[in-house]
Amino acid sequence: MAATRRKPAPTFAPAPRPIPIARPRLPTRAAIAPYLDRIDDARWYTNHGPLVGELETRLAARLSGGAKVVTVANGTAALTLALRAAGARPGTLCLMPAWTFVASAHAALDAGLTPYFVDVDPETWMLDPAAVCAAVAAAPAEVGAIMPVAAFGRVPDLARWRELADGTGLPVVVDCAAGFDGLASAPVPVTVSLHATKTVAAGEGGFVACEDAAFIAHVRALSAFGFRGERVASFAAVNARLSEYAAAVALASLDGWDADRARFAFVARRRWISSVCVVSTPDWAAPAMSDALRGLDIDTRDWWGAGCHRHPAFARCPRAALPVTDRLARSTLGLPFFIDLDEDASRRIVEAVVEALKVAHG
Repeated sequence: MAATRRKPAPTFAPAPRPIPIARPRLPTRAAIAPYLDRIDDARWYTNHGPLVGELETRLAARLSGGAKVVTVANGTAALTLALRAAGARPGTLCLMPAWTFVASAHAALDAGLTPYFVDVDPETWMLDPAAVCAAVAAAPAEVGAIMPVAAFGRVPDLARWRELADGTGLPVVVDCAAGFDGLASAPVPVTVSLHATKTVAAGEGGFVACEDAAFIAHVRALSAFGFRGERVASFAAVNARLSEYAAAVALASLDGWDADRARFAFVARRRWISSVCVVSTPDWAAPAMSDALRGLDIDTRDWWGAGCHRHPAFARCPRAALPVTDRLARSTLGLPFFIDLDEDASRRIVEAVVEALKVAHG
């Protein structure tokens, strides 16, 4: 009897792996170890230790104009303390964009101010100094500070904000949370986040930069119980100091920055580097595209939701007309982006976006 020939078993291509919106990557244990050894040797763990001092020096060296830097526990604390050090009078309004993350508004509230939400420029997605002057004049109450926000890491023209501060006498503090790469100077106070999701990270942390050394010294005292070199509380303050352990992670992150930046630049293919990718879609198409992409196992994110003013925590805060913010909320979409996003995944994202556009437009 002839042997029966078996049919080959069918083969199936494995389903593509889901692509997450982000995959933060901090320095490895080996990269951090030399700094941990220094902590063990010094037995200095917090309270403006030697690693914190080194970190601040290295961060300041990246900036022109003789800018100084003070590190703090997180980026939101950096904003709050910078507003206080700038002399923003409690009870007044803090003019800020509605197109921002909630940390901006929380920081203003923590500083005793009331967020006043205004609209952004449709091209830059940021406050425009000329429009802000008109908004100050039309505000429903006294404006005590102005908080421009670097949209998704794109640093605004800080010289123009210096001119506005000088011309109006109003404190200007720039929320530059994701703008580490593009920040080259600090003619006005600027705050940067060192959160784990950022390009240079401490796990949790932040810093304030400014060319005014006295301002930086004031922030430092505000972050350390109001102490100015001796154990006397000169004014009401908090404890928001960066630990030596967080500084160790940040220093290791800085050590690898040149190579990491090159990898980010290869993935991003743009001049300035951030840890997120936000794209414009045809008006109102973002929600439908997000649903379509998720159906293809590609994660998306509305990084700033419908705008900061839409959150219940800020429902009673005054606001101007916000047509641009409302349009951005419906037409921008966060796509997966991280340092080791490979070409195959990038190609798959692009192809999926094309298909999602077709779905969004029926």
